[in-house]
Amino acid sequence: MTSSTCPFCLHGSQRRRAGERSRMSSKVTSATSQKKGTSSATSQKKGKPSKTEKLRLQKEEEERKQREEEEAYLLAEQIEAARLEKERLEREAIERLEAKQLEHREEELGEYRLLIDEKLEDAARWKKDLRTRAKWDRYMLCDGSPDPSVCQEINTFMSLWSEETKEDFQSVLNKSNQVLRLIEELEFFLHDTPAEDLPEGDAAQYAQTVQQLQNLLQQKFDEATEHLLKNAAALSDIDTGNMQNVIANKNVKLCIWANLNKNPRFRGYKFEEEGISFDLPKPLALSNIAVRILHTSYDHLSCQSPTFQPHIREAEENKAEETLRPESGIEEWKPTEEEEEEKPEPGNVAAMEDDVQSEGRKSTLSSMSQREDPEKGAEPQENHGAEADQTTESQPGDITEGQPPSPVQDQPTPNDLLEDDVVDLRQFLSLGGVYYFDVLVLPPQCKQVNGWSMVQLVEGGLQNQPYPQESLLSTSLGLSLQEKDLEGLSSPPVGVSIKVPNDVIFFEEPQVARWDPESKNWKTDVIMSRSYNMEQRLLSFKMDAFHTFTLFQEAYLNMPYESWELKPNGMNEVSLTVTSAFTDIHLEIKDDQCRLAAVSSTDGDLSALLGKWMSPLSLRDAMKRVGLNFFPAEDSPKYVSVNKKSEQVEKMAYKEMALLSPSFALGWSKWNLNCSHEQIVVKVRECRDSSNDDDWSLYLLSPLRTQRLKISESDDTFSDDLYDGSEFHSTLYHMIKDYSSPDAIDRLKHSHHLFVDCVHQLLSMTKVLTYS
Repeated sequence: MTSSTCPFCLHGSQRRRAGERSRMSSKVTSATSQKKGTSSATSQKKGKPSKTEKLRLQKEEEERKQREEEEAYLLAEQIEAARLEKERLEREAIERLEAKQLEHREEELGEYRLLIDEKLEDAARWKKDLRTRAKWDRYMLCDGSPDPSVCQEINTFMSLWSEETKEDFQSVLNKSNQVLRLIEELEFFLHDTPAEDLPEGDAAQYAQTVQQLQNLLQQKFDEATEHLLKNAAALSDIDTGNMQNVIANKNVKLCIWANLNKNPRFRGYKFEEEGISFDLPKPLALSNIAVRILHTSYDHLSCQSPTFQPHIREAEENKAEETLRPESGIEEWKPTEEEEEEKPEPGNVAAMEDDVQSEGRKSTLSSMSQREDPEKGAEPQENHGAEADQTTESQPGDITEGQPPSPVQDQPTPNDLLEDDVVDLRQFLSLGGVYYFDVLVLPPQCKQVNGWSMVQLVEGGLQNQPYPQESLLSTSLGLSLQEKDLEGLSSPPVGVSIKVPNDVIFFEEPQVARWDPESKNWKTDVIMSRSYNMEQRLLSFKMDAFHTFTLFQEAYLNMPYESWELKPNGMNEVSLTVTSAFTDIHLEIKDDQCRLAAVSSTDGDLSALLGKWMSPLSLRDAMKRVGLNFFPAEDSPKYVSVNKKSEQVEKMAYKEMALLSPSFALGWSKWNLNCSHEQIVVKVRECRDSSNDDDWSLYLLSPLRTQRLKISESDDTFSDDLYDGSEFHSTLYHMIKDYSSPDAIDRLKHSHHLFVDCVHQLLSMTKVLTYS
């Protein structure tokens, strides 16, 4: 059966569906409108928050900040508590280490004294016995030479020699060698004998005898020169008609020329082999004169100068007593409560150099420089009493309070009041000997008459020819010049050219100064037209007249040192290498003697010195004579920037370094500049077959104790923190003993006392801890 749909019903269905769609569309439109309205309301609310919303947000922000502050406060409290706890633990650990050190202090100091003090005392007794034996051997010598220490013998010798007349120059030269040995013997007595073993009266007698021998020697040279000039005609040269002669030995060289021909065109003469020449001023060409250049390898004039001896102020001599371990009787030192509570902290005291640095290598000899006014020199420092009291309490990093008290300079020393042209012999060294440059009146010549030698005797002995002198030319010609001729007469300067001796070292151009017999000073006031050929070592200059002159070099060119290292080479053998701005020196020590083994750069011939074994005092004098001054004096801080350290701490350090030298290498540390003046930092490593050259450890020495440092040489900042697991000890020996092999310690105990004393002397003379 086929169904059919009613049209009316279909139409109704369509109308229902259309209505539903209309209603759905209306709902969507309404929902969209509602959504738009809500969005508009929300946008309006966000753009303009209400007052309530603002208060709520502000309250939330305040609560958040309060929570953060509370959390930060709690965290800071925790950090501070941790820090305080760490400091407490460290302080307790330090106190335990200090208590342990004090507990074993007497034992360590007793063992230290057995090792080092007894070695040095044994060496002192041995040297005293050696001086006694030498005196006895001198008495038993019986070689005809007088004993210079016996007043009667040396006076008899000088009296007999002074009475001898008509000695030729060669005889005087031969006798001069003996006189110089006597002078050297007396000077050795003065320098080598301790003050307590040399009575003051004997010292004054030796010094007076030295001066008398020096004067007598120069007197005999003058007499022999006069005797030689009386026979100048017989010794004249056929080619020139004048007399020129050279007589020399290893200590003295005489170059003499006599004007016998009187050639008006004569300008000068050169002694070829000796490398000495002079220009004769024209007014002297026709004069009856002789020119003498007497070159002595020694210097007997400088010791007469007021600037030769150091002038130490009384305030510096009477230094404030420091709370330090004494040099002798070291076991008697006890720390005070204040010292236990107040431990100095490390700091940088590099600015300390400004207080001890002097005028800074001012060259008195340079024509371009002028000595500063004494009032502008080192500024006086006040309140030294307060500074002395605060030395142990102040921090090392404090530039003013942490420094040792400086000497009061209320009264300037004689060296501070020198004239501009006077050479300060505390700052400059005389090298190459002395040149006695004189123009002499030619004495009447010896004549042969009927087989007889006849000579006119002239009172007064050898006489100097005055120069410059206005009427000199007219006198020599026997003419009467007009006044207008005298007005045009000039006195030209005297030219000199010398070859600098090969056995001395000049790191800079040699400076020249002439001797002023009135003030007894070396002066630079009349030196002109100086020139120097470094390759030929030829020095030329002019003077206004004939003067005694010498060459100078600044004494402290090689100070302060750049670095140093003390290294063992075998049993009772070590080497000391010191590096300076100009050269490096290598010293070797074996048993009780030392030598200069090598010099890195030099323009001289040191074959007479290199490799020669001698005592430390003899080596010091020999090196200074050739221009290698690595030995500061007591007043050297006036001229050199030094790393000022406490004198007692420095002396203690040199003793301990000498004790350790047979087994350990010790060297310069940059941190020694950054600790206080009562502390010293050295680097140490044990020398054995398996040791590494970079295996250095740093140790801090102070009056209270010695400790190993945690820092290394390559670190950026200084710290006195203890090395992990280390302890405090009273001496460096016991500190290093904790990290050393038994063989190394055994070598220290069996080292010879004379060797240890020799190392100690050399370290004390070079002062490597304060001049590096």
